[in-house]
Amino acid sequence: MIESDSLASRFEGERVQLRAVAYRMLGSLSEAEDAVQEAWLRLSRSDAHVIDNLSAWLTTTVSRICLDHLRARAARHEEQFDVNVPEPSVGRGDSFDPEHETLLAESVGLAMLVVLDTLPPAERVAFVLHDMFDVPFDEIASILARSPAAARQLASRARRHVRGTAPRSAPDRRRQKLIVDAYLAASREGDFDALLAILDPDVVLHVDRSAVPEGAPREIRGAREVVGRAIANAARARGATLALINGDVGILLAPLGRLVRVLRPTILHGRIVELDLVTDAERLRGLEISVLD
Repeated sequence: MIESDSLASRFEGERVQLRAVAYRMLGSLSEAEDAVQEAWLRLSRSDAHVIDNLSAWLTTTVSRICLDHLRARAARHEEQFDVNVPEPSVGRGDSFDPEHETLLAESVGLAMLVVLDTLPPAERVAFVLHDMFDVPFDEIASILARSPAAARQLASRARRHVRGTAPRSAPDRRRQKLIVDAYLAASREGDFDALLAILDPDVVLHVDRSAVPEGAPREIRGAREVVGRAIANAARARGATLALINGDVGILLAPLGRLVRVLRPTILHGRIVELDLVTDAERLRGLEISVLD
C-alpha cells in the first residue's frame, strides 16, 4: 500500500491541475478548493494501491464532485442575478487571495466564465474536460453515466453555445470588433478626442433604470455628453471585455465571471450611433452571450 506521506505528496503534485479543472466547472475559487479537498478526503479513504493512474482517478473524482454541485445548483434554481445586482467585491472575506482569483478569472477569460455559467451541468462538464483539458470521451462518458457518443454530443452542443451563432459575415464581424475595441480602449484611457471620432455626433445612450439614480434621465443624447459619461466610467471600463452579444460585438463587465452589465453598440457607416447599457437582471438573463474569437 502507498504510504500516507507519499500519497499526500502525490496528491499535492496534482492539486494545481485539479483546481484548474474545478474552477472552470464551478466558476468560484473557493468552491473549486472545496471540491479538490473533497477529492483528497475520498482518496485518503480509498485503497490507493489499486489505483493504476492517480491523475486520471483524481480528475474523474473532482469532475464527479463538481457535476453533483452543478446539478444541486440547478435543482435549487439558483440565480446568478438578483434584482439590481450590485457589482461583486473581489474580496471574499476568507483566506483566498482576491488578486489570485482575479488573475485566474482573467486567464480563463471573463466572457468564457459567463458563457460556461449558462450551460447545463452535463454540457459544462463535457466541454471543460474535452475542449479545455483533452480528456477522452470514453472517460467523460463514465463520469456522466452516458455513452461516449452522447458525451461527444454534449460537448458539441456546448461548443456551439460558446462560439454562438454567426448572423454576421466575417468582414462585418471584423469591422464591428475594430470599432468596439477602439471604443473600449479609448474609454479605458479617458481619451476624449478618440471617443468623439468613434461616436456619431447624434449618438444616443439608453440606460436601464437600475444604472441611474432615481429621477435621472435614462437617455443621453449627443457625442459630447456620451463621451463625458464614458470618461467618468474609465475605471470600470478597464475591467470590461469584448464578447458576442446576441450575435454582435459588444462589451461586458463580469467581475470574476459574474455578469453585471452589458453595453451593446449599434454601428452605422463606421461610427457608433446608439449604445444600449443593460444592467437589469431580467434583460441580462435574456441575452445570448458567446466568446469572441
